[in-house]
Amino acid sequence: MLAVAWLDWPLLSTDGRQEDPLIDDRRREDDWFRENERHLLQLARAAREKREGERAHREKAEELARLKKLHHLKCPKCGHDMKEETLDQVAIDRCTFCEGLFFDAGELDQLLLKNSEGRRGFFRHLIGF
Repeated sequence: MLAVAWLDWPLLSTDGRQEDPLIDDRRREDDWFRENERHLLQLARAAREKREGERAHREKAEELARLKKLHHLKCPKCGHDMKEETLDQVAIDRCTFCEGLFFDAGELDQLLLKNSEGRRGFFRHLIGF
C-alpha cells in the first residue's frame, strides 16, 4: 500500500506544473520505441536499396550476356552463323550462308597496310579470283 500511495503523490516540474511519474516514464518509453523503430526502418530501407541495386546490376549483366550469346558471330546481313578465317595473319569473319566478309575494327587497315604493293589484287584475292 505504501507504493501505491507514493504513486498518487503529485510531483512538481521545473516550471511548477504537477507531473505524474507514470506519464513521464511512458513518454520516455514511447520516445525510445519511436527512435528505435526509426533506426530499424532506416536499416531495413538501406538493406532493401542495396538488394535492389545488386539485383538490377545482376539483371543487366544477364541481359548483356544473353544478347551477346544471341548475336555473337551472327551475320549482320542474313543472320546465319559466321566462321573465323585467317587471311594474311588477320582473323576475318565470313558468313557460312551469304559468303559475306566482315572485318572487326582495324582489321581491314591491317590488311591494306601490310600489303601496300598488292592492293590492286587484294579484293580479287579475297573473293578467290
